[in-house]
Amino acid sequence: MQSRLTLYVFTAVVILVLLSASVFFVDEREKVILLKLGQIERSDYEPGLHFKMPFVNQVRRFDGRILSLDAQPARYLTGEKKNVIVDSFILWRIEDVAQYFRAMSGDEENARLRLSQIIKDGLRAEFGRRTIQEVVSGDREQMVAELMQEANETASEFGIEILNVRIKRIDLPSEVSESVFARMQAERERVAKDLRSRGAEEAEKIRSDADRQRTVLLAEARRQAENLRGDGDAQATEIYADAYSQDESFYALYRRLNAYQNIFQGEDLLVIEPTGDFFNRFSSESALTR
Repeated sequence: MQSRLTLYVFTAVVILVLLSASVFFVDEREKVILLKLGQIERSDYEPGLHFKMPFVNQVRRFDGRILSLDAQPARYLTGEKKNVIVDSFILWRIEDVAQYFRAMSGDEENARLRLSQIIKDGLRAEFGRRTIQEVVSGDREQMVAELMQEANETASEFGIEILNVRIKRIDLPSEVSESVFARMQAERERVAKDLRSRGAEEAEKIRSDADRQRTVLLAEARRQAENLRGDGDAQATEIYADAYSQDESFYALYRRLNAYQNIFQGEDLLVIEPTGDFFNRFSSESALTR
């Protein structure tokens, strides 16, 4: 009886072991391949519960999430043969797990080393086509887009997709910094000088135009003033003529009195003989009786 119970227990344990060895679970964050005697049998598993042949099949699991690789800062030559120190990092993931397993033997460290080399080669090529000024102040998005396109063509052979390459920092070696800063300062001074010269040219044009307009306005004002003055003199002459024609003797007396007033005003002493036509009003009896 006891031997039979032992057999039942042993059989149950064997069944549980075989069952546990025949079942595996795939997490949604994983990519899984099923190996048979070291060869890939299947690699397209969806998340959930799956079965395999115990002791014959082997399950290899890989991280299916987005992975990051913080590359070591490295030196690159620009198009003008100047060194720059670039610090970058990479976002990547496993796209084809079977191809990844065959290319990298399932070792993530191998993948990191290979990716690091791919990005270094791409950065070296991109920096070699640009000057320091273009690298520092240019459009990095375009440079990264071109880099990712070329890098993904290579990485796809290993079942890897590069999602993004970020350049965290670009430093200049001490021997390059001074020359770069001096060149940038000279460039800024050249631009400032050019802007000042353009401003002076525009100011001179504005002053010349203002002087021309001033001359035209003054000439027009003088012309109008002369016309108005001429019209006024003509009207005054006409008024004087009309007044004179109404009473010639009174007008002659009025003019003579104005002349006397202009001559005898002030404290000056004038000693003359009251003869002549100018003083005939003083010597004429007819004038005295009037």
